[in-house]
Amino acid sequence: MLNYIWITLLFLGIGAALSTDIINKTENKYRNNEPIPVVLLSDSVFHKYPGKQTSARIIVTKNNYAKFYCENITQDLNFPCTVTSNSKNNNYAVHFLIDMNYPSKWKDIASSYGDKNDISGSIIINKFISDSSAEASMVLEEVSFLKMKEITNSALENAGTAVNIAIGLIGVMALWLGIMKIAESAGLISLIASWMKPFTKRLFPDIPPDHPAMGAMIMNMSANMLGLGNAATPFGLKAMEELDSINPNKGTATNSMVTFLAINTAGMTLIPASAIAIRAASGSSDPAIIIGTSIFGSFCATVAGIFAAKLLENISLGFKGWSKANKKLLVAILIIIGIIVSLILIPGMKNTEGVFSLIPIKSVKYVIQFFSVIAIPSLIVIFVGYGVFKKVKVYEQFVEGAKEGFNIAIRILPYLLAILVAIGIFRAGGAMQWLISILSPLTNLIGMPAEALPMALMRPLSGSGSLGIMSEVIKVHGPDSFIGILVSTFYGSSETTFYVLAVYFGAVNIKNTRHAVPAGLIADICGILGALFIVKLLFA
Repeated sequence: MLNYIWITLLFLGIGAALSTDIINKTENKYRNNEPIPVVLLSDSVFHKYPGKQTSARIIVTKNNYAKFYCENITQDLNFPCTVTSNSKNNNYAVHFLIDMNYPSKWKDIASSYGDKNDISGSIIINKFISDSSAEASMVLEEVSFLKMKEITNSALENAGTAVNIAIGLIGVMALWLGIMKIAESAGLISLIASWMKPFTKRLFPDIPPDHPAMGAMIMNMSANMLGLGNAATPFGLKAMEELDSINPNKGTATNSMVTFLAINTAGMTLIPASAIAIRAASGSSDPAIIIGTSIFGSFCATVAGIFAAKLLENISLGFKGWSKANKKLLVAILIIIGIIVSLILIPGMKNTEGVFSLIPIKSVKYVIQFFSVIAIPSLIVIFVGYGVFKKVKVYEQFVEGAKEGFNIAIRILPYLLAILVAIGIFRAGGAMQWLISILSPLTNLIGMPAEALPMALMRPLSGSGSLGIMSEVIKVHGPDSFIGILVSTFYGSSETTFYVLAVYFGAVNIKNTRHAVPAGLIADICGILGALFIVKLLFA
């Protein structure tokens, strides 16, 4: 499945870029080789010094700009430049720098040649007003295949990003798998797994309760819930390696692998720290207001992911057969749903205090944040201390586990590079905008603002991309606006599905992912819909 998704991302991105470039070239969107009227002001009598470089200023009136590019600007453009005469016939080469306040057409022209701030062109003097001023016509450098150039730059940039991520993972992987090796040798992982046996044996019936994979999965899910991403990934990769050790069909995902990754892609987190940090930096009056909505959205995603994985793993069994075989788990899930709904939905209803109003929210947030801060040091102390208590050679075991972490981090690099490059091409080529245009009528029916749709679509693809979109939306609409809260909740209600699948399956060389992608996407969709529902109910 990932093979087809990878090919689709590449072809859609390149196809969209090529189509856009051809259309822009046909319509001459950037007015190549056409002159725009300007006024040239020189710091000296520039026309008396042929071949010399002179400092000058260019003025483009907003009316001339709007007429030329069919794009309105709020004020005249008046900026410094350097001009160099080419001959004695009033022809000059011009060069100037732009910034983020310049019109979008000029930003595109600058980016087409690699330097996002640098524009060159030529000026023909039409009429001298004085020795240091003249009416002129300016022709900027020609723009062609802009989107294809963006694809090239994005592919190279994302390839570098993949390497940086993999290198960054080496230290984290070595640390946590070293610590985990100590806990495993001391028997602590098996002890934790036995405590969770009533729950895990329903989720992963084909995994022995005392198998090391069970402890690694539990540690991964716990770290994710606390927002400890740097600890969750090593535990998750270790879990996949242990699951693969009992995989009878190497290269093909097992039911437990798919269920485990469905839970991972749902992104159940108590504290969406990144989203809260962005909101705080943007001046939100209550940055942590999204904690409740994110828990609700990610819980919807988690439940949907588990159900999807269980139903899809054996279509012939169907929901009726599965629910009959797992009555206790189904009842437990429904009870948890009821509790979450009563705690989160009721206080949003008018004239109703609800159970949630009796809970000291600030104290709860403080407690959760406190445990998030001390979690990693505590895990290190507990695991190493338990190893010492059990007379394990902790140093030797740590080094042995660290070697394993190093190897895993290097092994996932090709898979990480492949998915990040494909996503970069898909975005840079403009295929994302096509997808938004296609889905907009549907999302309008369910009341999702058009401004939030890019965030919903980007979240399963790229963590950094979705974080950038969220930051931009918050900057435009405000962190405490309905849209600002909505995109923040989107970020906290799901995970980067394709990144997770590529990295985790790549670590154990899984090529046949079976129903992992559909289960992950179902979790994403339900997380987004749950987030939209709760935010509309409480803040619309």
